[in-house]
Amino acid sequence: MLDTIRWDTDLIRRYDLAGPRYTSYPTAVQFDSQVGTFDLFHALRDSRKALRPLSLYVHVPFCANICYYCACNKVITKDRGRALPYLQRLEQEIQLIACHLDPTQKVEQLHFGGGTPTFLSHDELRQLMAQLRKHFNLLDDDSGDYGIEIDPREADWSTMGLLRELGFNRVSIGVQDLDPAVQRAVNRLQSLEETRAVIDAARTLQFRSINIDLIYGLPKQTPDNFARTVDEVISLQPDRLSVFNYAHLPERFMPQRRINGNDLPAPAQKLEMLQRTIEQLTAAGYRYIGMDHFALPDDELAIAQEDSTLQRNFQGYTTHGHCDLIGLGVSAISQIGDLYCQNSSDLNQYQSALASAQLATSRGLICNADDRLRRAVIQQLICHFSLEFSNIEQHFNIDFRGYFADLWPQLLNMAEDGLIELDNERITVLPAGRLLVRSVCMVFDAYLQHTNRQRFSRVI
Repeated sequence: MLDTIRWDTDLIRRYDLAGPRYTSYPTAVQFDSQVGTFDLFHALRDSRKALRPLSLYVHVPFCANICYYCACNKVITKDRGRALPYLQRLEQEIQLIACHLDPTQKVEQLHFGGGTPTFLSHDELRQLMAQLRKHFNLLDDDSGDYGIEIDPREADWSTMGLLRELGFNRVSIGVQDLDPAVQRAVNRLQSLEETRAVIDAARTLQFRSINIDLIYGLPKQTPDNFARTVDEVISLQPDRLSVFNYAHLPERFMPQRRINGNDLPAPAQKLEMLQRTIEQLTAAGYRYIGMDHFALPDDELAIAQEDSTLQRNFQGYTTHGHCDLIGLGVSAISQIGDLYCQNSSDLNQYQSALASAQLATSRGLICNADDRLRRAVIQQLICHFSLEFSNIEQHFNIDFRGYFADLWPQLLNMAEDGLIELDNERITVLPAGRLLVRSVCMVFDAYLQHTNRQRFSRVI
């Protein structure tokens, strides 16, 4: 079974290092300002010529309330009117991007993230979707993967009905923790009844997939009270779960400074939370996909992993990695062919650029041959826990052992420690190493030794 995990506390303590989550390789830390709008237009032209399918990500940064743990790009405001000028600029961006693409390029995947996408009014959501449908080839037969992130405090039955009417068929619901003491400590009071109501609406309205997000390592959490949250969430029967490790980086994320560090669980407690969560989810029939993600066996992610077609990009694990990803909105990241580029993360700069009829591209990176090779290696390991050298050798015309000769001693050490099985033909990530697959991927990261590790969360 692909989802088998063996818990090895000693191994975890030795390899629980800070490092990238590898939603891309090279990671966004390597982006620089030398990549700009011209490079984006060039990549869009290549996408148009190849008629590649598309994945759209739309960032809605607004939240009515601040969650102290949050590290997302967001704007906290009670003023709903602040959305209007942003949406006007977002519509300009949609038009500027779409005119460089072919109208027949199908949008296989669409995702609204934030912030809180349902901060927008019903009329604003209708208008935004109308603009996307006008300028992009969105599918009308419900066959696309069209998802949106939901805060149950900002959604009701009428909101869910509107979203289904607009074409959304997947929802990702932020829960994080159901214990009132934990919720008060992170300023996110959200009852189980609110969450259940949104899920009931999604099921009644025939949304195809429901994901729930949880976070372990938050203030006031204990192994026992987090286990109760996990049990309650299992009873809701989501198709997928994301169980994230809270990274406390108050020097980087100002809202986290409101968290009392003395309330955070000790490292040993965090490990116990994760171990018990894995045991609970496994007993309930969920499969470990990798990197904090779990899914039921009939979910598309689990099936794709069985079929060796699972991929990973800025949207996380996906079955649409073959699509060109176009990010729309402040801070949004695009991946088009070998180009990565990101819009300005500053709302005023983003809106100002588009007010001048210019795209807000602020930084990026164009992959070279070595980047493409290492990206393929990391993708295979992080998605499938195995790597056939012959596949890489044929695709990139290299000798794997020769190309990565300097890495071989590190791989041998990992093999001796029981993380991986290594021979002359393949790397296999063993059950004891699957929770630590990021550490295996880090061996192949050519940039990591020159990067400040404090920018990253720990593996576990």
